[in-house]
Amino acid sequence: MRGFYLFVSGVLVTLVAQFAIAQSQNRGVVRMNHVGISSPNLEETLSYYTETLGFPEAFRVTNDEGDITVVYVQVSTNSFLELQPSNEERPPGLSHFGIVVEDMDNAIEMWRERGLEVENSRISGTNAVLSNIYDANGIRMELLELPAGSAHAQATARWRSQSAAAWR
Repeated sequence: MRGFYLFVSGVLVTLVAQFAIAQSQNRGVVRMNHVGISSPNLEETLSYYTETLGFPEAFRVTNDEGDITVVYVQVSTNSFLELQPSNEERPPGLSHFGIVVEDMDNAIEMWRERGLEVENSRISGTNAVLSNIYDANGIRMELLELPAGSAHAQATARWRSQSAAAWR
């Protein structure tokens, strides 16, 4: 049942963020991409979203020891749930939401001009360009620029090709 509440919370965060993006005049903001969920039992959480709810696993990242660091579950073409193990720095629950931007440098400059503290960009293990902004409540908004070689872009392309094949 807890998983259901997390899912519903994630959907609500997504809808609010989508509305805010649609209403804003932020240069280069493309769309909401994902909601991050931290879990004390990642395998159980992954099973819930993939087997019980039926969302396919899009991709995963492991560390050098082979431990899972993140798993993306695909809800729709451009929408994901990012599942991560919880730890001391990342307690169980909703951890962040991700927004896709066209050009990371421009996005960082835009929000810094507005007086926000925006982290410098970096390349993730999924080959996405990432940065972060924290709101007044400490909620992290992850900025993502998704080049064609990123795991996110590849998952989106697979989804589209599978959807197109289903319509033939």
